[in-house]
Amino acid sequence: MQLSRSETGKLGEELTAYYLQKSGYEILRRNFRIKGGEIDIIARKDGIIAFVEVKTRDISALESGAEAVRSRKRSLIIRASQEYSCRYPHDCQPRFDISEVTVKSGKIVKFSYLDNAFDSSEDMTL
Repeated sequence: MQLSRSETGKLGEELTAYYLQKSGYEILRRNFRIKGGEIDIIARKDGIIAFVEVKTRDISALESGAEAVRSRKRSLIIRASQEYSCRYPHDCQPRFDISEVTVKSGKIVKFSYLDNAFDSSEDMTL
């Protein structure tokens, strides 16, 4: 069964949210959008606020989910996280994570979660 691109993305986000909740995180927000940027999942645990980019790829993809989160995308996520933190002040330490979900014929075949995949000190050139 072949899923549409949006269905595939939703499947990855659902799995990631489930994983985070089972790992003790509180999901604060999903699909937080600002002009020019979006954060798929925002979650909190033990004084950490995780801004999570979910990348769901077909098994035939030529690059991993983490490889697809290039400098520009990272900058947009960082900017969105700053806006979120201004709108919803918190005293948590920010962290930027990437969730990689691989599917084949509409089924999940691999899942990996990268804590602290990048940080806000990286090149923020847009």
